[in-house]
Amino acid sequence: MKKSPLFLFFILITCTATKVLSQSNHKDKIWFTSPANANTKDNPNGWKSDPEWLKALPVGNGFLGAMVFGDVNQERIQLNEKSLWSGSVDDNDNPDAAKYIPEIRNLLFEGKYKEAAELTNKTQICMGKGSGQGSGANVPFGCYQTLGDLRIDFGRKSGFKNYYRELDLITGIALTEYEQDGVKYKREVFSSFPDRALVIRLTANRPNALSFSLSLNRSERFKTLAEKDRLVMSGKLNNGKDGDGMHYKTYAVPQLTGGTIKVNGNSLQIVKATSVTIILTAATNYRLHYPDYTNPNFENELNVVTQHATAKNYSLLRQRQVTDFSSFMKRSALQINNSNNNLPTNELMAKNVQNHNEGALYGLYYQYGRYLLLSSSRKGSLPANLQGIWANQIQTPWNGDYHTNINVQMNYWPAEVTNLSECQEQFVDLVSSLLAPGKRTAKVQYQMDGWVLHTITNVWGYTSPGEHPSWGMHVGGGGWMCEHLWEHYAFTQDKNYLAQVFPILKEASKFYLSWLVKDPKTGKLVSGPSPSPENSFLAPDGAKVQISMGPTHDQELIDELFSNTLKAADILKINDPGFLKKLTDAKRNLASPKIGSDGRLMEWADEFKEPEIEHRHLAHLYALYPSNQITKDKTPELAEAAKKSLEVRGDGGVGWTYAWKIALWARLNDGDRAFKILNAQLRPTSDTDTKYDQGGGSYYNLFDACPPFQIDGNFGVIAGMAEMLMQSHEDFISLLPALPTSWKEGSVKGLVARGGFVIDMNWKNLQLQSATLVAKKGGLCTISYQGKKVILHTKAGQHYQIGAADFK
Repeated sequence: MKKSPLFLFFILITCTATKVLSQSNHKDKIWFTSPANANTKDNPNGWKSDPEWLKALPVGNGFLGAMVFGDVNQERIQLNEKSLWSGSVDDNDNPDAAKYIPEIRNLLFEGKYKEAAELTNKTQICMGKGSGQGSGANVPFGCYQTLGDLRIDFGRKSGFKNYYRELDLITGIALTEYEQDGVKYKREVFSSFPDRALVIRLTANRPNALSFSLSLNRSERFKTLAEKDRLVMSGKLNNGKDGDGMHYKTYAVPQLTGGTIKVNGNSLQIVKATSVTIILTAATNYRLHYPDYTNPNFENELNVVTQHATAKNYSLLRQRQVTDFSSFMKRSALQINNSNNNLPTNELMAKNVQNHNEGALYGLYYQYGRYLLLSSSRKGSLPANLQGIWANQIQTPWNGDYHTNINVQMNYWPAEVTNLSECQEQFVDLVSSLLAPGKRTAKVQYQMDGWVLHTITNVWGYTSPGEHPSWGMHVGGGGWMCEHLWEHYAFTQDKNYLAQVFPILKEASKFYLSWLVKDPKTGKLVSGPSPSPENSFLAPDGAKVQISMGPTHDQELIDELFSNTLKAADILKINDPGFLKKLTDAKRNLASPKIGSDGRLMEWADEFKEPEIEHRHLAHLYALYPSNQITKDKTPELAEAAKKSLEVRGDGGVGWTYAWKIALWARLNDGDRAFKILNAQLRPTSDTDTKYDQGGGSYYNLFDACPPFQIDGNFGVIAGMAEMLMQSHEDFISLLPALPTSWKEGSVKGLVARGGFVIDMNWKNLQLQSATLVAKKGGLCTISYQGKKVILHTKAGQHYQIGAADFK
């Protein structure tokens, strides 16, 4: 068979490796037989990533992240500290905006879209420089940035053999092995949550065989001092106003068996050691505490963390890492067609391009998405951003921030269903921190009650609109964030948690109660002026515009928020009759999604011509997924209209578009269509040019190619895969609702359904063989399979076995 150029590119071996060093078990491992080249340079201020960086392997503990290149002669460990942001708190609310809202609404209701758009574009924007149009490194909005690089230079140029590197997704340890000049070398790297440290271990099978220089640097704003037993790098980032902003500090402490350490300028020289453990710690003076985001005690806290980590030997550090990390990762797993991971990952990806059914790749990608979420979102840390925790630039793409019109929410789509509920807590913390600034924005920007959030936010409490209403006036951001607050309760049934977040749901609802107005033609309540995220339409007056009244996405979000707030109030026995009556009345009078003359679900309140019929956003299909307002069982007409919308949109897009489409087709029970898009996302690519419609694919290390790299695709795809196998968005659990015909046999364990039920199951010849249910909380549970149902009365902690014959 003739090999495609992609196939040949992805199996290219860039070293003299001829065989793998004693590695036979590759289950749950990403592995390669060649290194990433550590000698290439990143473009610190451009959005394109170095292709070699996209071959490196990621480790993280929610606070500290690293990309491990595995280069033989000069190892590079690219570093990140999750809170390392430029910029500062800024006042971006526009006090003049509110007075123009009534006029804009009247123009829109009158069909004068061109005039309405012009007035909106002029008046409904933020003050100041906003996000810097996505390049905010040197404006107050700021951006997430690389911490720099730890470089280990062995000073050699000789060849090597038997090269092997892997990332163990269960233990979180990146391994590199090779032979050089007759010596076998081994490196292990992991980022420990228990010890809040990055740990690098280097060993050789001969005494005194390790000699190298050790350095710490970044492309700007740093100073490195070499002390007798450690490197210390520190600096201050740009606050976007008048000088220095966030402070940071990093320690790299080498511990030797044999050999000596010498100071050599601002680097350390390790000479003739047998083994070396390097313990790296870092911190900033940031804390998530509005309005004062500074922690004046951060250096003392870092010193304590460093002392505790360096007091432990490597064996104990590693044991604590493995115990902690694997306890999460072992909760869930996916096996398709009993396939084994017996090919290097780049070859596995290339082979899937040929046959479209490499079972090992699907299970690996599923586990990798869980790995990335756990590594970038741990208790006490900030939530996963646009790149999770891994970024190698000063000016990161789109500032590496939190986009609230799909992206940060998609990061957390898999958290509950793939059994990583604890990761969701960091998202909840961020939303909680935005309540106070969001209330200020509601009052100043709109002179309204409650709290509001728009398209973008950062670590400094930014809740204002963006610089242009076409993308920056998405008033649905707060409602969408609140959906996750409810979902965490839906999966956990934790009433104490629900009581904590109820004030956020209430204040978001209060804003929309103030914001909604009656459509003079229908008498229904509508949101606006507002866009359907990033999409445009051709108005009857010929104008290409984005702003309208009552876009479907807004109506769906607000309806869902009102429903969830009312349900939460009932569960918590909230005594607030005035507010609850207003909410009930408003929900009853909300404008609902409509079906157009062509049978599609309408994106706007009126039928407009669409200049981008295959636009990447699917905002009006929110009610199908991630919400549950549209289902095949309860609203079949709307489900069919959503299906027609999907068909017209096509199967293209960018990485996160693929993810959303997989989940949407799964909700429509079309596993083969979801599977087709899944394979498109798994196709290998090296493209890092920004794409808005024709992107997608996966990089060498399985990072999502938006492009450029954007981690939401990794997370959204595995959430969609979970929906293919199990759904719980209605009042029952559906098993194998969208199983692709290519997945003839397989098993999945540890999926979690709403209500706190954990599901394991296996199938053969596309038929369910058995399922096991564990009830975390207990209660009535209805399970559906192929249209038949089983009803269980469960008790907390009990296991229940179900076979296909039990469904009647």
